[in-house]
Amino acid sequence: MRKVKRENDLGRDPVGKLLVRLAVPTVTAQLVNALYNIVDRMYIGHIEGVGDLALTGLGVCFPVIMFVSALSALVGVGGGSRAVVRMGSGDQEGASAILGSCATLLVILSLVFTLVLQLVKAPMLYLFGATDNTIGYALDYLSIYLSGTLFVELSLGLNCFITAQGFSTIGMATVLIGAVTNIILDPIFIFGFGMGVRGAALATITAQAVSAVWVVTFLLGKRTRLRLQRRYARLDWKVLAPVLALGISPFIMQSTESLVNIAFNSSLKTYGGDPAVGAMTICSSIMQVFYLLFQGLSQGAQPIIGYNYGAGNIDRVKKAFRLLFVCALTFSTLACLSIELFPGVFVAMFNDKPELVEIAVWTLRVYAGGMFMLGVQNACQQTFVALGQAKISLFLALLRKIILLIPLILILPHFLSNQVLAVFLAEPAADVLAALVTGSLFFWRFPRLLRTREAELRQTNG
Repeated sequence: MRKVKRENDLGRDPVGKLLVRLAVPTVTAQLVNALYNIVDRMYIGHIEGVGDLALTGLGVCFPVIMFVSALSALVGVGGGSRAVVRMGSGDQEGASAILGSCATLLVILSLVFTLVLQLVKAPMLYLFGATDNTIGYALDYLSIYLSGTLFVELSLGLNCFITAQGFSTIGMATVLIGAVTNIILDPIFIFGFGMGVRGAALATITAQAVSAVWVVTFLLGKRTRLRLQRRYARLDWKVLAPVLALGISPFIMQSTESLVNIAFNSSLKTYGGDPAVGAMTICSSIMQVFYLLFQGLSQGAQPIIGYNYGAGNIDRVKKAFRLLFVCALTFSTLACLSIELFPGVFVAMFNDKPELVEIAVWTLRVYAGGMFMLGVQNACQQTFVALGQAKISLFLALLRKIILLIPLILILPHFLSNQVLAVFLAEPAADVLAALVTGSLFFWRFPRLLRTREAELRQTNG
């Protein structure tokens, strides 16, 4: 077989340097990826006269946007994690079959999802927190955004197979190309052509289309070890079942963010009206940037952990996790401090209307209060994904948002006189509780998994 040079040797390069080389591009890629929607919100929030309502209208579209990304994670993260373990164990054909089946499934899911959502978008947006003041802006944005679902799924989902091979800078370029395109087109479409929120949506899907072309071109080229091949372009459920079982955890983490956003918006519409929903849009936008940075850091470590776990290099697995954990906890603590100390700086990026700024500043401080624990939650949970622990990852994905956060959003307003404060307080409470449970479970389970893998290797080699 012809040898293809990779940017990084996951099995032999020094773990510390390897983590830096993989994490810096993935963190950068996630940060740039956040700019797709963040830049839209910044421009929309500053549309003269109607910026606050337009921003709130865009906010009620978040659940759909998050679900589109979640579908790509279901297939891409699960497929990339399975493929890299196969590559580590020497099964190149099996890894290629995973890529082919995942690419086919992404295309089918995107087409079905687009059709269904276009049919039910108006009543759905009212359910998500839209009012008569904001529904027009929400429909304008979502109608165009949904037409580009295929591009989103291919660019995000298949990019996981690029980073899984160690091509971290190529993976970063995927997102960077799209984000730069989006940043350039946003002011042209929104203000230059006078398209408003429709221009923001058109800029976004155009950028995703450019990214999708880049990804597919690379996976058809000569540098990649995992290549898109016609013979594997089919739905092979024997291949997809374990992929989906592993991908269900990141899928639930992202898709349940849609449910969380619905719960937040619906409750805030009841207790605080459009200003409270607008503040939630700003808070969630800021938190999304930091959360994606955590996710990028863990994605940089996942190929190292998964590859070496499959290859039986247990010491490298331990070292990679320790570095990930320390870096994630340090970063989450610094991020929390920056928001608590300078909330006005972050809010001002999205809107300057005094009424909205006033409520957004104090709610952001409350909303981000438990952020320092997200490093623990993310590092431990994503390591479980890298090790192929689908059931545990699924439970932890459900824990923070479904078991804790959504009930707290609904329950706390009945116990506090300031009901808007109670709704925002649910977020830090769930962050801290979930991180404590996740960390405890991980440090009990992790050494047992490694001992089991060592026993399997001794039996195989003995």
